[in-house]
Amino acid sequence: MSYIADRKGLIMLTAFDKALLNLLQAKLPICHHPFAELAAQLGSDENTVLHRLQELKNAGYLRRVGPFFDSNKLGYQGTLVALRVQPSNISFVASAINRYPGATHNYEREGRYNLWFTLLTPDRQLCEKILAEIRSLPGVEDMMSLVSRKKYKINVQFNLK
Repeated sequence: MSYIADRKGLIMLTAFDKALLNLLQAKLPICHHPFAELAAQLGSDENTVLHRLQELKNAGYLRRVGPFFDSNKLGYQGTLVALRVQPSNISFVASAINRYPGATHNYEREGRYNLWFTLLTPDRQLCEKILAEIRSLPGVEDMMSLVSRKKYKINVQFNLK
């Protein structure tokens, strides 16, 4: 059995949850009722699937459910951003970054640059505006913007058993 700690204590990841998460990673149907389709594959109903997904999100198993797009073909550009943030301000800065629609993969790391995220924007001007706002947040001491020149896409899927 697998467990995860949340703010309320320990909750168990059930066999149903694991099967749902396995399907969700690569086999979300493109149709009018994708969660009903997933439910049928799992021998369940749409409401149960939607309810369980919300619980899994609340517990921290899921960040988002949605498609991946080729951002370059859509006219977006990306940058990997490394921040050095005073430890007492990490949560505040991370929360502020998460409010930007183009910010993803926001993680605390060990080392001199202790908060890393990616930012996708439709143009360089908006990117610079957002980065200036982030740079001015309390506790941000330094920033590196590592603009993407070549895309490397690794498809990671977790086989939950």
